[in-house]
Amino acid sequence: MKGATRDEPAHGRFRRFLERLSSSEEDLRSAELREDTATTGCTRISECTDRQFVRVTGTLRTVTLRPRAGVPTLEAELFDGSAALDVVWLGRRAIAGIEPGRKVIAWGRVAMNRGRPVLFNPKYELRPLGQE
Repeated sequence: MKGATRDEPAHGRFRRFLERLSSSEEDLRSAELREDTATTGCTRISECTDRQFVRVTGTLRTVTLRPRAGVPTLEAELFDGSAALDVVWLGRRAIAGIEPGRKVIAWGRVAMNRGRPVLFNPKYELRPLGQE
């Protein structure tokens, strides 16, 4: 029985190794982001509901300057491995450190816009570059 216990973890590690080899890069990044969400105590974006106060983390996929009603607006798409959320800063043309590929923790009240969760003017924390 003792030998079976030792073999079982090795078998599990081998299976995970094979899964990583056969997974796409996007699948691996998504799994890593989902793990990061769990370790930081943040809410998964796929579980966010309208008017809920949330703390989410993920990687910024895109950052775009898009005026709304004549007001400059900086929009970013935050992806955590489960879903995407739009982060919108009204009246801003740029924010230092807010760039594609950067990991961010953001918190605020969720609004649903065309079925997609949005955080308007959230508080945020940039993750250190060494952790990416």
